[in-house]
Amino acid sequence: MVISIRLGSASQSHLLFRHIQQSTQHPQATAIDMAVSGALPVVDLAPFLTGDDGGIASATEAVREACRTHGFFRAVNHGVPAELLSRALQLSAAFFALPDEEKAKVRPADGSKAPLPAGYGRQPAHSADKNEYLVIFDPKLEFNVYPAEPAGFRETVEECHGKLTELGLLIQEILNECMGLPPGFLSDYNNDRSFDHMTAKRYFPATAEDENIGFSEHEDGNCITFIFQDSVGGLEVLRDGHWVPAEPVDGSIVVNIGDVMQALVCLLLQPARRQVGRAAAGYQQLRVRNKTHPPERPEDVIRITHYAI
Repeated sequence: MVISIRLGSASQSHLLFRHIQQSTQHPQATAIDMAVSGALPVVDLAPFLTGDDGGIASATEAVREACRTHGFFRAVNHGVPAELLSRALQLSAAFFALPDEEKAKVRPADGSKAPLPAGYGRQPAHSADKNEYLVIFDPKLEFNVYPAEPAGFRETVEECHGKLTELGLLIQEILNECMGLPPGFLSDYNNDRSFDHMTAKRYFPATAEDENIGFSEHEDGNCITFIFQDSVGGLEVLRDGHWVPAEPVDGSIVVNIGDVMQALVCLLLQPARRQVGRAAAGYQQLRVRNKTHPPERPEDVIRITHYAI
């Protein structure tokens, strides 16, 4: 499963990524493991929360370098409680496990003025992408449609949305410094929070009948995206023509620098690409373009994404 949240304005540029599900037989990595393996750069955001000036300078340079080389980085010590991230994933998984008729009650309301349909949706059967999702906006906008079950779902996702939005504003200020922009430029440019939204997604298991696509390679047309995922994993980032796995790391958040940011600096930031596919026990990676034999124990993926538009 995946949860993501976006911060940003309308967009135009070139970040691409994908998701390939990972086997549950492979334990989650630690941030140190990932740093040593050379997958995604790891940035410790603790100095920004403690006011350590020397640490802030070092972390800002780490963000700048990650944006130049990958367009993605893994944030640790970011101020969003790990327990909250875990709870959001667990409750999202519980929601997606409900019968279809129960989930259908959370369909977007008729006549909603939300920029995107707020509530539950599912990819059409003919789509190559195989996932279902729930979209949440800032609760103050009153766009959201919430399920009655599981208990605590609304409170958790609203708290998570708020914390991730705070983190997004911090990352935005760091990027403002990295780009050498005038103080407060990005906060003035991107001051409309009505498009920020959080999406919980369930990627379906692979089958013998179709290719293993959970979400095709794509670009994010916004400013910033945050992603965290359950232990199945599968997110990959394209770098130098090769797909780099962004394996699950407990408590960490993957940060994607979106197209708007790249356009603002005339593509100074390295274009990145991702996709979302599906995997299962026994497979390290299942490439979207390749036919694969169905695994014996296919697994869902749960992921949460916060988008700053």
